[in-house]
Amino acid sequence: MARHHRDLMFCRQLPGIAIGSLCEKCDGKCIICDSLVQPEKLVHICDECNFGSHQGRCIVCNGKGVSDAHYCRECTRLEKDRDGCPKIVNIGSARAGLFYERKKYGDKKDT
Repeated sequence: MARHHRDLMFCRQLPGIAIGSLCEKCDGKCIICDSLVQPEKLVHICDECNFGSHQGRCIVCNGKGVSDAHYCRECTRLEKDRDGCPKIVNIGSARAGLFYERKKYGDKKDT
C-alpha cells in the first residue's frame, strides 16, 4: 500500500519479537510491494507499534488483525525485510483530509 501512496510512512524502528497482523482486506499481501504471491518470511514489528490498543491490529490500515503478515520472496531477496518496522505510522494527507471534510459538513460516518 505504501508503495502506491507516497504520503504513507513506515515506522522503521528496530523490530522486536512481536509478529505483525493483517485484516481481511489486506490478508495475503506483501507489506512492502503489495504482491499476492509467494509469502516467505514473517513480519516482525517494534514494541511501540504493538503496545496497548495497537496490539493485534492490521499494520497497514489499523483494522482488526486476523492473520499473520508476510514478506514476499522478492522483498526477502532484495533484503527489504531488514529495513526496520514496516507498520504504517501516519494515515496520509488524502485520508486525513477526507475525515476533516466529512466532519466539516456534519457527516457521521467515520473512515
